[in-house]
Amino acid sequence: MLKKMFKAVDRGFLFVEDWSLFIAVSVALLTAMANVVLRKATSSVNLYWSDEVVRKVIFFSTYVGCIAAVRSRSLIRIDALPQIFPVLRKPLTLFSHLAVLVFSSVMVYLGWQMTVMMYQDEYARTATLQIPEWYFYAVLPMMGTMMFLRTLIVMVEDWRGVQSITGEQ
Repeated sequence: MLKKMFKAVDRGFLFVEDWSLFIAVSVALLTAMANVVLRKATSSVNLYWSDEVVRKVIFFSTYVGCIAAVRSRSLIRIDALPQIFPVLRKPLTLFSHLAVLVFSSVMVYLGWQMTVMMYQDEYARTATLQIPEWYFYAVLPMMGTMMFLRTLIVMVEDWRGVQSITGEQ
């Protein structure tokens, strides 16, 4: 039962991560390329908002990338000590997971506060596209929640000694 639930959550997160990153990076790439082509081909046409789109995609992909890094066990962690002293591998892995849980909890808490603050400020809009900023700040608590849950799944996998519940790595 728990394994099926973890598998469903894992697959759902995987779908959201992969497709949101694909779409966001594609939009940024196409926007930047179009701007460069228009700037070089014409002297007067310029997509003045393309830099803003690329900045927002970098912001978004950084946080979604953190979730993907948890899934693939690629986050920064203490790596040299377990190689020298193998007995420290499990305690340091647990410490690393706990640190990620704390970080993601702080991201949810502060991200929620910042989202509410931006939502209440009617003038908080992006500079060129005039999109409400709270849309972008809402990414923080959502990704923090996903990161927290993904870390719990990885902790259970480590505890049970399995590589990945979904069989993907």
